[in-house]
Amino acid sequence: METVERDARLEMLNSLLTTPHRRLEEVAGLHREMLERDPVFYGHLAVWYARHGDVRDHKEVFTGNLLASTVAGHRGAGYVLLQELPPYQVARVVDFVKRARGGLPRSARTAVARYLREREENPRQFDGAAVRARRSMKRLYAGLHLKPGARADAILFKNAPPADSLAYALKQLARAETSAAQALLIAEHNIPYTIAVGAVRTLTPAVLAALVNAMSPQETINNLKSLKARGALAHAEVKSLVDEKLAGAATDGRVSAFKAVRAAEVAGVDRRTTARLEHAAGEQLKRRGRITKRTALFVDKSGSMTLALEVGKQIAALVSGVSASELYAYAFDTMAYPLACAGEGRELADWERAFRHLHADGGTSIGAPLETMRLRRQAVEQIIIVTDEGENTAPYFDGVYARYCADLKVAPNVVVVKVGQHIDLLEQRMRQSKVAFDTFTFAGDYYALPNLVPLLSRPSRLELLLEILETPLPERKG
Repeated sequence: METVERDARLEMLNSLLTTPHRRLEEVAGLHREMLERDPVFYGHLAVWYARHGDVRDHKEVFTGNLLASTVAGHRGAGYVLLQELPPYQVARVVDFVKRARGGLPRSARTAVARYLREREENPRQFDGAAVRARRSMKRLYAGLHLKPGARADAILFKNAPPADSLAYALKQLARAETSAAQALLIAEHNIPYTIAVGAVRTLTPAVLAALVNAMSPQETINNLKSLKARGALAHAEVKSLVDEKLAGAATDGRVSAFKAVRAAEVAGVDRRTTARLEHAAGEQLKRRGRITKRTALFVDKSGSMTLALEVGKQIAALVSGVSASELYAYAFDTMAYPLACAGEGRELADWERAFRHLHADGGTSIGAPLETMRLRRQAVEQIIIVTDEGENTAPYFDGVYARYCADLKVAPNVVVVKVGQHIDLLEQRMRQSKVAFDTFTFAGDYYALPNLVPLLSRPSRLELLLEILETPLPERKG
């Protein structure tokens, strides 16, 4: 019975790690099944994911389900988790619970009421929320029939913000006639970039500098393409301010690791800016854990596996950036191709160069790189395989695996990253040969790849489960 329960939890966690960003309704079924199968584990998983996960959809569904749960401790934990969300996510949680439950439980309404009151008690926090998420804030008050305080009512509903509010400063910004006056207002009130750009007719260097100064590192990353389009990166002084923000992204706990990498690609920025973004991404990934196990990465380059090569280089950069041990990387078709980096092998650019001459072609022998490692006496504790699982040429992986373990006195765990129109042939063969493995399905969302780090950095998946179960449920105070 214990083995069955343990397998169910492993399956639950694996499903969670592999689900990409989608609409809440599309992940609700997965959560409902998890909650029904093991409600106690689900509560701890919700809190653990709030601290370590990336996908907003999952965080919102977790919070909504906890708020509406009848399991002891869940509602209190949901109450606490809700207080940590930005207003637009709180509104999404409310909408989700209403749709899923046909109404909002009293516990959820109480949590939202407290959320709004706490922000009203802090004018600076409330003003920021009202300007950035005005529509969501109004929906929360009106949809739950909550009476706003005088300041909230004036800002959100009467369009008569008090003179000391951020909303009033935004009105003044729209009326300002000189760039100097605009820059002064932005600097004095920290007016958000996404709001200010709609109110300012001409973005002069002085105005751009003031806007960048008011940004957080994550806001700078999110708006990098827009800043470039408006000339911010072409002006030396403004570019210097952008660089400072990107440097701060390495240590800011609110920065998303892969958003930093993808921002460089989307914005088309220069090499130095890209390097800063990659450094920030690497430092953020290290916050998730350090990989101390010796690791091998096998990337399928057989026919139609162009996607595997792209995902493989991203994983190579991710793993090498947080690894304290050596990484052995190979591409393969019917033979193995060792991948060596000219640089330190810890940035995406290093791996771009290592992969640049590889093209998807040929048959498939997943065992070929492992046989090469056996002959070279390269012992590892875990193997990552990026593939569609098709294998049609000897040496076959499961057969080589047995010889590898016997010769090198190791038994590495295998993580299969499934890409493209994948099958389960490799999984079937490993299951028959009693090879320990996990799977991670790549469904096109590069932001989900950092979810691999907790899996790879723990000694075992079981220890990760124990860490989750030991994550305490936060309790509501007052």
